[in-house]
Amino acid sequence: MDEKGLGKRLQEMRRNAGLTQQQLCQVANLSFSTLTKIERGAIKAPSIFTIASIAKALGLGLDELLGNNPKVASKGKQTRSGVRFVFFDVNGCLVRFYHRAFAQIASDYGVPPDLVEMAFLHYNADVCRGSLSMRDFNQIIAKRLGIPSLDWEKYYLSSVEPMPGMDRVVTWASQNYQVGLLTNIMPGQLKELRQRGIIPDLEYDVVVDSSEIGLIKPEPEIFELAQNKTGLASNELLLIDDTRENIAQAESLGWHVLWFDYAQPEESVEQAKTALDMPNA
Repeated sequence: MDEKGLGKRLQEMRRNAGLTQQQLCQVANLSFSTLTKIERGAIKAPSIFTIASIAKALGLGLDELLGNNPKVASKGKQTRSGVRFVFFDVNGCLVRFYHRAFAQIASDYGVPPDLVEMAFLHYNADVCRGSLSMRDFNQIIAKRLGIPSLDWEKYYLSSVEPMPGMDRVVTWASQNYQVGLLTNIMPGQLKELRQRGIIPDLEYDVVVDSSEIGLIKPEPEIFELAQNKTGLASNELLLIDDTRENIAQAESLGWHVLWFDYAQPEESVEQAKTALDMPNA
């Protein structure tokens, strides 16, 4: 990568991490002038120690910062449409839970299910972004519903179930393409889903957890970050997601997309198989 390419990539990764130049300098123990020169491309060959310090401050590996992801760069197979990397959404695509959790809370506390759902949806984005803690979320929802307390994670994990047929799709895809998770999800839930085997606990090539990076779909920045992590072109990526706004944003960035209709999972699974050139046997 030339100096201008490195500078542009460093600037993008810093912004994706939500850091100003001054903040990155403090974390990486780097002078402000050095960082600005690297981002402008004025320093032609930063030392490996400087790049390593920046990568560590951004929570990245050297290869990831430099755009050299050996595992993903190998690319493996591709579909007839040119897809090499498949990103799967989680809630509403790999698992379903919402209505069962709402109904159970409503039953346990004697409140209307629609009020539970409305309260949840009002604050869901803030928790998934990591700007609202699970503790605060539970307290706010309990107050809105007029109940003494709430443990959303308990209801979530007791209600969630695998989307029929998608475990096989994800597992097969991982054996033939590069795969990843790109999900709006609350803190800790993705780890629990994998540990409990509710979603396949595979060695995903890229995992983008909204609660860990402070970005949520359909914000374009989360798609840009996800693409940067793959090291691939936009037309080599496929997003399978149940939310039309997310699909529209990914498509506007040049990704291949597939809308997953969780109300008709059998049909959506077949569409996913077709998109991945997956045999039915």
